[in-house]
Amino acid sequence: MLKLTYTESSFYLECVTLSLEEWVAQRVILALRVGQSLCIEPSTASFLLPVDLPGIEVLKAEVKRDDRGIIALCACDAEYIEVTLRGSWLLDSSKDAVGVFVTTMSDRAEFFLHKLWQEAQESSASVLSE
Repeated sequence: MLKLTYTESSFYLECVTLSLEEWVAQRVILALRVGQSLCIEPSTASFLLPVDLPGIEVLKAEVKRDDRGIIALCACDAEYIEVTLRGSWLLDSSKDAVGVFVTTMSDRAEFFLHKLWQEAQESSASVLSE
């Protein structure tokens, strides 16, 4: 399962070894125990990856092989490609923009997408430090 945690200024992508159903069930139980409201709704989430990142062509091929439509790619401009994922948003309130997005696809696709995102973070961090 991929989990994207969104905040007001950024997001973090991680691979979680639990199944989507197990993770959501644990999150619902936690919300019940602490008396927190929880909104779960089907939705999409998007983020950008540099088009010159090694492995983007492999990602494009993986998307073509996936017939479930969980992941889509769209060229934004000459420098970035937008990755859109279909899954579920978990929010404390239906009006919040801060929350967690979860989705599931093949283990291979999840691992590869996470690896690309990490490489993009590392390359942007090295550019900022120069």
